[in-house]
Amino acid sequence: MADFIHRDPTHPEFWNERFRKDFTPWDKGDVPAALQEFVAQSARPLSTLIPGCGNGYEAAFLAQAEWPVVAIDFSAAAVQSARATIGAWGHHVQEADFFTYQPQMPLDLIYERAFFCALPPSRRPEITRRWADLLPAGGLLAGFIYLDDAPGADQKGPPFTVHPADWQALMAPYFELIAEAAVADSIPVFAGKECWQIWRRLANE
Repeated sequence: MADFIHRDPTHPEFWNERFRKDFTPWDKGDVPAALQEFVAQSARPLSTLIPGCGNGYEAAFLAQAEWPVVAIDFSAAAVQSARATIGAWGHHVQEADFFTYQPQMPLDLIYERAFFCALPPSRRPEITRRWADLLPAGGLLAGFIYLDDAPGADQKGPPFTVHPADWQALMAPYFELIAEAAVADSIPVFAGKECWQIWRRLANE
């Protein structure tokens, strides 16, 4: 394992260092099957934001499906890596902080993939509140949640797991769960604890 100077995942340099040293064990290297199925079943293209996009595979996939998509990451090294990885689709990737980013288009969907679990539990209320602020009533939050009900499991990360009851409590004020499914193509770091879920933004908080 590489030696790292930066230990705070809330700071861009934590992620810059790991991308520059090519240490990205969370990187699946392709587009998860659940997202591919979600896109195939969608009645229309959805205007999508991907926070913490990493190498941007999903951004390229959605762009090729002619979905309006912006992928953001606050790590300059991640953005550079994504643009190199997805080539012609790299213009969909921007360097930006999710907590202050202002979309230039109305959103239909926020796609979650290893962003929520990348930040420590103290940031969780801020993340869910920001999801809610960015989406209109009826908008969707869809993606992968890293769940574990073992005591203290959420303190070991990143990636940080979340207890199912805590996850439900965080989402319930803003969203309703409309679909979920087990994940068969998880990478080893997430295997057995990852769940695909789709949440719809409530009209009233």
